[in-house]
Parts: sequence; structure tokens; C-alpha cells
Amino acid sequence: MARMYYEKDCDINKLNGKTIAIVGYGSQGHAHALNLRDSGCNVIIGLREGGKSWPVAEKDGFDVYTVAEATKKADIIMILINDEAQADMYKKDIAPNLTPGKAIAFAHGFNIRYKQIVPPADIDVFMAAPKGPGHTVRSQYVAGKGVPCLIAVEQNATGQAYDLGLAYIAGIGGARAGVLETTMDQETETDLFGEQAVLCGGVVDLMRMGFETLVEAGYEPVNAYFECIHEMKLIIDLINKAGVEGMNYSISDTAEYGEYVSGPRILPEKEIKENMRAVLKDIQDGTFAGKWIAENKNGRTFFNSKRAQLAKHPMEIVGKELREQMLWKSDSDLDTASN
Repeated sequence: MARMYYEKDCDINKLNGKTIAIVGYGSQGHAHALNLRDSGCNVIIGLREGGKSWPVAEKDGFDVYTVAEATKKADIIMILINDEAQADMYKKDIAPNLTPGKAIAFAHGFNIRYKQIVPPADIDVFMAAPKGPGHTVRSQYVAGKGVPCLIAVEQNATGQAYDLGLAYIAGIGGARAGVLETTMDQETETDLFGEQAVLCGGVVDLMRMGFETLVEAGYEPVNAYFECIHEMKLIIDLINKAGVEGMNYSISDTAEYGEYVSGPRILPEKEIKENMRAVLKDIQDGTFAGKWIAENKNGRTFFNSKRAQLAKHPMEIVGKELREQMLWKSDSDLDTASN
């Protein structure tokens, strides 16, 4: 079984005397920076000059520098901008300003796994990856809790990379919940697979097709939205707290029986597994990464067309109208800051 670490295994004092540069001040960036500062660490922010997040980070009380300046000043550089923008920024602003013994950190292994970023051998390279969005990393920390994290060390040039990585994760609150030791290859491949096959691609298409099936059969779109989309969060919350068994305990026996007899009809195991294996193969052999890298180099035509198409789908239009009428419509736990 993979090794797990907790607060007792992490010495945050390993960060004493070190300057941590957070590159990017979006969802993850702002959470890491605020949590580390609240944990007593010395944090600076590295951003693109003129970017929208610059005044936001300054308003939050941070010293903000260009990425090149922050790299020069920092001992640990955590790169938290979008995957597709990291390689160009690294080559332009980070690589020329690295000196032996510094550490580069990531919250996702994409650019290391697919060799878009190849650090010099005298640099520590580690991953500190929260298994949750940035706003949750921050809210859980403030509540005295934490989001589970993954740790991986790609290069241990100084012999201190594991200690630094665990200390960093303790600083953002992740060690309160648990830290799983892995590799950057495994994290990248499993993360991409989970997103594509289940969490985003799979679930969104399942909700969409359920919504469409009810509407096409003559049921009200509002009813279809509640049954196939709105209630998804309620079910996932139950599973998150108590597993599938706990969820089944909380729902009706009728619903549980329907799970057993109809779930396999909607998702026949043989066909679904074959499709999932094909998705995983594309991730493992670099096919998906190559397509995504090419998509970004060629203007994102497919990506932007699919985003626009989704925005016009009836489930999105109906859902937006419903959410606007809910009493908590002004509440938001989503961070909207950009890098």
C-alpha cells in the first residue's frame, strides 16, 4: 500500500529562512500563498507584468514581482499557472534565473511528465498537489482542516526535496488530511484519466444525456434539471462523507434498487471499460497531451467552439435561470481570480 504522511511526519521548520515564490495568483495560487503566509512562511508572488492578478495580490498584502524577479529572489518556486502556459513562461522567465540548489514545485505533473519542462540536474523538483480546487484548499485551511495532497519528488539534487515537499504541504494545510506519496508520472496519468473518464467528461455527459432524454420524452426542462443535474451534488456529498454504502443508506430503498438494476443498463461494463482503457492509453502514450498542446498552438478552435456550444445548451440556460432565483444566489465559494 502506498505510504501516507500526516502532520507528525512533516517539519514545517524546513521552510524557515526560505523565500517561496508563488507563480500565479488564481484559484490555487491565492490559496497556497495565503495558507503558507498564515503558517508563518515568507511568501512572494511572481506574475506577468500588467496581469489582472497583480493588484489583487498586492491588495492581499503580498510583495509582487515579475516571474523572472521572483525566481531570482526565491529558494522555492511553485508554478501555479495553467498547464498550457507553463512551458513558455519557464523557458522565458524561470530557467535563465535558476541557480543550483533552488527548488521548483508543481501542483500537477503534466509538463514534467510530457517533457515540456526539463529542469537542470542541480535543481530540486517536487510536486505538492491538493486533491481539490483552490477555494476549497483555502476554506478548509481557515476552518482548521485540510485538503488531502499528493507528494512526488522528480529530482532530489540537494537531498532535501522530500523534506521540503512535506513541509510545503504542511504549510498549505494538506498534512492535516493526509499526504499520499506517488510519482509525477502516476499523478499526471491518473489525474487526467479521472477528469476525462469520470469527474468532468463522464459525469457531464451523463447529466446532459439524462436531461435530454427526459426533455425529449416531454417532461419539463426544470424538472429534468432538478432530477439529473441539481441532485448530483447531494448524492456526491453523501458519498464523500460516507462512501457508496452510506449514500445508499440515506436514499430510499427504491432508489437503491434502481441503482442495481438500471446502472448496468446505462453503463454496460464491458463497453465502458473498453472505452476507458482507450482513453487511458491516449494519456499514457502522449496522444492526449500532443492534441492539447497542438490545440493551444493553433488558436483553440475546437476548445472554444465546444465551450460556446455548451453555453447554449438548454441544461445550462435552465440551470442558470433556476440558480438566479435561489435565496443563496449571491453566495459564491468559487475563486474567480485569474493568473
